[in-house]
Amino acid sequence: MSTMAAATRPRLLDRLPPVRGRYSTNADLAKITWFRVGGPAEVSFRPADRDDLLDFLAAKPQDVPLTVIGVGSNLLVRDGGVPGVVLRLGRPFAEMRRGEGATLDVGAACLDLTVAKAAAEASLAGLEFLCGVPGTIGGALRMNAGAYGRELKDALIWAEAADPGGRVHRLSPEDMGLAYRKSAVPKDWIFLGCRLRGEAGDPAVIQARMREIQDSRESSQPIRTRTGGSTFKNPPGEKAWQLIDAAGCRGLQIGGAQVSEKHCNFLINTGTATAADIEALGEEVRRRVKMQSGIELEWEIRRIGVPRSRQTEGSGNG
Repeated sequence: MSTMAAATRPRLLDRLPPVRGRYSTNADLAKITWFRVGGPAEVSFRPADRDDLLDFLAAKPQDVPLTVIGVGSNLLVRDGGVPGVVLRLGRPFAEMRRGEGATLDVGAACLDLTVAKAAAEASLAGLEFLCGVPGTIGGALRMNAGAYGRELKDALIWAEAADPGGRVHRLSPEDMGLAYRKSAVPKDWIFLGCRLRGEAGDPAVIQARMREIQDSRESSQPIRTRTGGSTFKNPPGEKAWQLIDAAGCRGLQIGGAQVSEKHCNFLINTGTATAADIEALGEEVRRRVKMQSGIELEWEIRRIGVPRSRQTEGSGNG
C-alpha cells in the first residue's frame, strides 16, 4: 500500500463502536507471549464485561479482522504484528463458582492451573490434568487441550460461545466435535466459559496427583525458558518428539531459536530470536521429519499475524 493511501485511510480506531472497556493502539504483544517475540496489535480490546463484548461484536464492522488471544502460552505472533482487533478477555471473564453436584462453572479467561487448584480445594477429582496444561480455559476449549492421559472433553458438560454477531450459543461436547487437539466450533466464535464435571475425591490424593504432574513437567520439559509449549501434534500412533529426535533435530538452531535439548518437541527463544526464526526452525524440523520418516508434522502452536515484510499491507499497520 502506498504512503498516500495509508495516510488517507481512516484510522481503525475511528471505525470501531464505542465500548465501556479499553481500546489500545499499537499494543505490544511480545511482552505477553511466552516466546517474548512478535509485532504489535493494530488495536487491542479488553471488554468491561460480557455485555460489553456482545455489544462490540454486534456493532463491529464486518470487514475488521478479530483475533482472540489468551495468556500467549501456545502462541507465536509474527514480527509484522496483527492487523485488526486483538481481543483479550480479562478479570470479568475469569470468574469461577461451584455448580450443582461435582461441577465447576468456569470463565474462559481462567487459567487452567487455577481451575485445577480450585477443584482440589473443593475435593473434586478428575481435573488434576489441567495443572499440566499452560494457558486459559478458552484456549483449552478451542483445542481440546489435554495432558497426562486426559483431555478437556473428558470433563466437559457444556461450553458457551459468542458468534460474530454477538449471539450466545450453549454447546455440548458433541456439538463441538472435539477430537485430538481440535474442535469443530467455527474459528470466529469466542468461548465465554464452560461447566466442567469432576467427582468426589480425597483432597490428599488429588494434591499428590497434581504434584506428580508438576514434577514430571519440571523434569522433562523446558518450562523455565521462553517457549510456547508443545510445538507439534503427535501423529496417530507416533510421538512427535521421537520423530524429531530421529531426524537429528535435537539442539538444531536458526538465529536465536533452538530445538530444546531437554524435550525436542519444544522450540525455545534463547534470547535473541525473532518470530521468523522460530517459525523457520519449526518448518525446518517439519521438512527433516518428512524426509526421514515420511510423516508430516502438524503445528500445535497457533501462529497469527503477518511477517515483517508485509507489515504495511492489508487492513492494518500491524
